[in-house]
Amino acid sequence: MLRMSAGSLLALGLWPGTLRAAGKNQPRNFSFIVVNDIHYFDDHCGDWLQGAIRKMKSHPEHPDFCVLAGDLADMGTAPQLAAVRDLFKTLRIPVFCVPGNHDYLTNTDRGPYEQIFPKSINYHFEHKGWQFVALDTTQGQTAFPAVIQPPTLRWVDDNLPGLSKTRPTVILTHFPLGAGIIVRPPNADQLLDRFRNYNLQAAFSGHWHGFTERHIRDVTLTTNKCCSFHAHNHDGTKEKGYFLCRAENGLVSRTFVQVG
Repeated sequence: MLRMSAGSLLALGLWPGTLRAAGKNQPRNFSFIVVNDIHYFDDHCGDWLQGAIRKMKSHPEHPDFCVLAGDLADMGTAPQLAAVRDLFKTLRIPVFCVPGNHDYLTNTDRGPYEQIFPKSINYHFEHKGWQFVALDTTQGQTAFPAVIQPPTLRWVDDNLPGLSKTRPTVILTHFPLGAGIIVRPPNADQLLDRFRNYNLQAAFSGHWHGFTERHIRDVTLTTNKCCSFHAHNHDGTKEKGYFLCRAENGLVSRTFVQVG
């Protein structure tokens, strides 16, 4: 079973790492926010986003941190990215992000993103007994079909052995990892295969502006509607918003919070 691909595991409803980790961890409970596809364009976006952030600050759970799952800007310019950075500083909690294809200034230049959000390409962090792995799944400005690039896969190969196989783990990407989503990278299974012996609980992604949910046994792979004044949802829905997520007893759940 351990040699099977992520696609085969999906078909059988199995995920070895989750099975192996059952009952071995007692991580603490907390909440966090996941925002995708802000597509900041101009000051009108800023006014709207201020309202969204006020809503994020109003939750009685007091989320511990916020994740921005790519496409922070619409055109990858320094003013657009800096505006997003400065607005989310007002949340007064840590903010973690991954790049999206719209966070490139040109097809080969994402210098403003790397300067304004340093050390936010491929990395991991731990929080209250959980592991979060943030990964760059972009191929320049390519929207479809974008292939996860070798530097990201090499980073996973180099760093994943240093992570716990039993602590609950969450992947954060811009491009979706769930099967059957039209903009899913063609080598997404190669990425998921690398986590098959880990206690993977969820993956939160963006790019597809709409709610999708896929399952590999207890692993939930999702995208969400965009949290943007400027952009539209790809699934034809009108609601904009974000996920309020809860990590409880080694499992993660989420609630869609509508904005605007």
